[in-house]
Amino acid sequence: MINKKWDQVLESEFKKDYFKKLGIFVKDEYKKKTIYPKYKDIFNCFRYTDYNEVKVVILGQDPYHGINEAHGLSFSVQEGVPMPPSLRNIFKELESDLGIKKTSTDLTPWAKQGVLLLNSIMTVVKDKPLSHKDKGWEIFTDRVIELLGEREDPLVFILWGSYARSKKSLIKNKKHLIIENVHPSPLSASRGFFGSKPFSKTNKFLKDNNLKEIEW
Repeated sequence: MINKKWDQVLESEFKKDYFKKLGIFVKDEYKKKTIYPKYKDIFNCFRYTDYNEVKVVILGQDPYHGINEAHGLSFSVQEGVPMPPSLRNIFKELESDLGIKKTSTDLTPWAKQGVLLLNSIMTVVKDKPLSHKDKGWEIFTDRVIELLGEREDPLVFILWGSYARSKKSLIKNKKHLIIENVHPSPLSASRGFFGSKPFSKTNKFLKDNNLKEIEW
């Protein structure tokens, strides 16, 4: 369904009633409405970043709801689509932090290096943010965070905004680094996101733990 290791880790979750009901709900929604991302892209974050390869988790809430934006990776949009304001602010902070100027809106290269770009809610109705809230996705992704949080090898969890920060209690192992701040949205970015240096902090932690740094 996703890939070998994630399938093994999440096998018991896939068998639970809530996940079966979620699957039926989601398939029905795709038949009746315009849903993002494309059905085949829902689990992209797991396909690009296998369980054993995760070094960093960047948690989003739900997918972008505009035409052709979402493709299964939090904060990432497909090439050729206008850059959303939150992603623009993330790139501004990246340039300020590490001097890296990004033009590509597709964050797949991050995912392939071990950055799990996870949305807590993994599908959305076109033009209706949070339309698939409380349908079962949060139960599933909370379990993903718990499983990663229990891992022995050190990880970085990046939690931007109050929603993502509410998941902090799921991360049990104190070896992990939790970077939390306001959301990069234009509504809040000026209240502490800019200047927070999450990318250099992440790479320092990875280097200190003898892990390969991310080429942001």
